[in-house]
Amino acid sequence: MARRATLGAAVAAIAACGGGGDGGMLGGINPFAARNSTVPLEDLDAQSIYQQAEFELESGNADDAAVMFAEVERLHPYSEWAKRGLIMAAFAYHQDEDYENARLAAQRYLDFYPADEDAAYAQYLLALSYYDQMDQIGNDQGITFLALQELRNVIERYPDSEYVQDAVLRFDLAFDQLAASEMEVGRYYLRRQHYTSAINRFRVVVEEFQTTSHTPEALLRLVEAYLALGLTDEAQTAGAILGYNFRGSPFYDDAFRQLTGQGLTDEAAGEGWLREVWDQTVRGDWL
Repeated sequence: MARRATLGAAVAAIAACGGGGDGGMLGGINPFAARNSTVPLEDLDAQSIYQQAEFELESGNADDAAVMFAEVERLHPYSEWAKRGLIMAAFAYHQDEDYENARLAAQRYLDFYPADEDAAYAQYLLALSYYDQMDQIGNDQGITFLALQELRNVIERYPDSEYVQDAVLRFDLAFDQLAASEMEVGRYYLRRQHYTSAINRFRVVVEEFQTTSHTPEALLRLVEAYLALGLTDEAQTAGAILGYNFRGSPFYDDAFRQLTGQGLTDEAAGEGWLREVWDQTVRGDWL
């Protein structure tokens, strides 16, 4: 619902560019709807098609609206209405959850109008077209990487736009989802005693996603996996990193019990990648 609310608020500003004078609908009624209902779109001027598309959108017919908005650009490519129609087509396709066509329309807008005032919104829609698909693709995180890339473009290319704050929030959530995916696979391997494979997954979280909420658990699972392999130096070092950064976490309490239960401490020992992380932690370069 939050995603829809954000888009709903944004479209008001975009659609407003078609308002004023004779440009918009009057009182929420499309004055051309009844009169031109049987007239082919090819026989209508750009403004009339745009207004019919607005009427369809406000009537809840996002799919029909998207097609009509796109037709404005196709039939009247050099008009001011074409530019308006293209950004509204991207919005309407997104409302209809037709994310592929939403991306195509948004990218086309960016290609043709990169300096326009609505370019930031087009980039934001492009990012959302990936972000809103993240829950639909299971464990395949390729779409999440694309969402991160396009959200970063919103943040870096349009730092003063009204969409930056939401883009930052969504970027953090998408980043956290990638870490969650690594954790899920790591736990799967750990339960099946594939300890080396599990360690590789938890290592990714510790090294690449250390700012996410999954890092404390990843360190605990490393303690468990290394203890199972008899690699006590690595287990202690993982515990040391966990204790230094997350001493108040229940994951640290669990790790401490496991270590002391085998006569070990939560002090860094030995060499290896975890020792490098420990050194970075002490220097303040990690987290």
